[in-house]
Amino acid sequence: MTPSRRDFLAAAAATTVAGSLPATPVNRKPAKSCIFLHLVGGPSQLDTFDPKPLAPSDVRGPFAPIQTAVPGVHVSELFPRLAGLMNDVAMIRTVHHDAAPIHENGFQLLHTGRRYGSGTPWPGVGTVVAHLRSDGEFRPFENMLMPSHRIHCGIDVDLGQDCGWLTSHNPNIYSWDKGRPDFLELCRMAFAYSGHPETHVVVANMYDTVFDTVSWDCHADRGSLNTTLQDYRETICPDFDGGFSALVTSLKRTGRLDETLVVAVGEFGRTPKLNAQGGRDHWPGCWTALLAGGGIKGGRVIGESDATASAPKDRPVTCPELLATIYHALGIPSTTTMPGPDGRPVRVVEASPVLELF
Repeated sequence: MTPSRRDFLAAAAATTVAGSLPATPVNRKPAKSCIFLHLVGGPSQLDTFDPKPLAPSDVRGPFAPIQTAVPGVHVSELFPRLAGLMNDVAMIRTVHHDAAPIHENGFQLLHTGRRYGSGTPWPGVGTVVAHLRSDGEFRPFENMLMPSHRIHCGIDVDLGQDCGWLTSHNPNIYSWDKGRPDFLELCRMAFAYSGHPETHVVVANMYDTVFDTVSWDCHADRGSLNTTLQDYRETICPDFDGGFSALVTSLKRTGRLDETLVVAVGEFGRTPKLNAQGGRDHWPGCWTALLAGGGIKGGRVIGESDATASAPKDRPVTCPELLATIYHALGIPSTTTMPGPDGRPVRVVEASPVLELF
């Protein structure tokens, strides 16, 4: 049965208590499905999941760290519910790429493991998994994308969430009739679809644009990119904290966390130093991904960033490695091949998974 919004709100309110419960035993079987929460705009690592309280004020930003349920692991004060759930959540604090700092590069790398610019679009992770698990028939809920694949980040190119040339497994785009759903509703629907026996991957975009509205893209430019860190405090982070925590808690309470991988990540991080308006600009040198369920061992922190969270200090993780980790959790070795654009076989991703997470 699909949980009501009230059920999800109740779960969100209870997550701090739930975080004190014993961690769910890890199921070594492949995950049945993946919920990929794309945090459109690129969250600031310093103001969310990798705080640096000893850094200068123009680096550390306005928010204090808080202790999580895992001793010695801290997140921003804006995530009290997530802090209580950290025994069920792992973090990679050294995700990075060396391409140009634009949204589109990060999208393509995260969802396909390749940067192809305006060239031939590659199939996204949902399409690849649906193709590999297919028995030759298209199933309407096998590959879900919500609420839209038309994300406006500035350059009109493919963002890696479509089917590419694997057109027989095109994502099913779930759209709301009236307006755009808030993040809690998005997580509730992702929870519902991920439990469908046909569904392999649900990709949910937290926002559909970075212009003239709040998003993680906190330039604070006083124009069309005017999201500020105050918006993080008042709206964005509380929305994420409630929705993500309710999702993980609901999966755990229904016994589905072991079989459902949850990934939450943006397409890059933010500049270590605040800009002249008190915001932060694009920074692909280092940022954080959250993972839970699907065989992931909660409470683990993979990699350490440097003193200003500007670069990996140890255990750097690339976007293709994160994608390979998703495939690994779903029982798909990264050496698995699929038909390439010319019909010849290519690897699903040219990288190895982060096995320390399992």
